[in-house]
Amino acid sequence: MTLVAEALPFTVKPIYWTACQKEIMAIRTKVFVEEQGVPPELEWDGLDEGSYHVLAYAPDGSPIGTGRLLQDGHIGRIAVLLEWRGKGVGRALLEMLLVIANKMGNEEVILHAQTRVLGFYRKRGFTKTGREFMEAGIPHVAMKRKTEDQVSWPAAFVFRPLPRL
Repeated sequence: MTLVAEALPFTVKPIYWTACQKEIMAIRTKVFVEEQGVPPELEWDGLDEGSYHVLAYAPDGSPIGTGRLLQDGHIGRIAVLLEWRGKGVGRALLEMLLVIANKMGNEEVILHAQTRVLGFYRKRGFTKTGREFMEAGIPHVAMKRKTEDQVSWPAAFVFRPLPRL
């Protein structure tokens, strides 16, 4: 008997900044600039073009979440649209970034977690590495984790084309 896993209601894919800049900017502007009050000049730090990016897509092909990995192993800018939060999108984005980090040779990754979501990162193996600090007016804590267990693409990464709009 063959068991087939139920398809997730979204897909996560690695993408190029130059190809999906508009979609990434729309999500991060909505989440960080509009919802959280991050000044645009802090959100757009000039590091996106040289970073690895992932995008989550709804079944209709619309972008619903994003995240990035700097080449030095720093994960950041994980953002999920409000209506998709709590549905595993953030976890899938993070899992994809961890696999990319591992495949790019980063044995460890770091991130600055907003203190309100420390539990999310702790559940995924991250540990605090310092004291609370303010970043863009929001309390954060530095965290790290190894990537040696992140060798397989997550379930949200599927090899099927997105539906045409």
